[in-house]
Amino acid sequence: MVAAGDRGGERGWVTLWVLGLCVMVLFLGGVSLDLWRVLAERRELAATADAAARAGTGAIDEAAWRTGELRLDPAEAEALALDHLAAASAGGPAVDGRVGADDTTVTVELEREVELTLTRVLAGEGTITVRVRADARPLERG
Repeated sequence: MVAAGDRGGERGWVTLWVLGLCVMVLFLGGVSLDLWRVLAERRELAATADAAARAGTGAIDEAAWRTGELRLDPAEAEALALDHLAAASAGGPAVDGRVGADDTTVTVELEREVELTLTRVLAGEGTITVRVRADARPLERG
């Protein structure tokens, strides 16, 4: 027969359950922190790529423009985009990227490694690579 206050060896189960819940909350907090860091880096990298591509569209081929054709000077467009990237990343984290241009479009592709914090324990990897691409074309205004 079991006494009124005795639960037959179930003492402490609430403590273990709460401890396990705390570990899960810490784990989910760490994963969400890393996720938000990756998303913030992606947003920043995308804005940089968009701005560099738009900067490159300022390289209008003037000879073609005088004949009524809207066309880019690819070499100048690449130089303008690269100058913008250099100015944007001065003093900030390193950005690996590629800039290309043709007669109609400037393309900027960037990538950056984002260091993980708490997720590193589970994933084994310490970084996530974030890649973005931006294309821009000059628009004729009437």
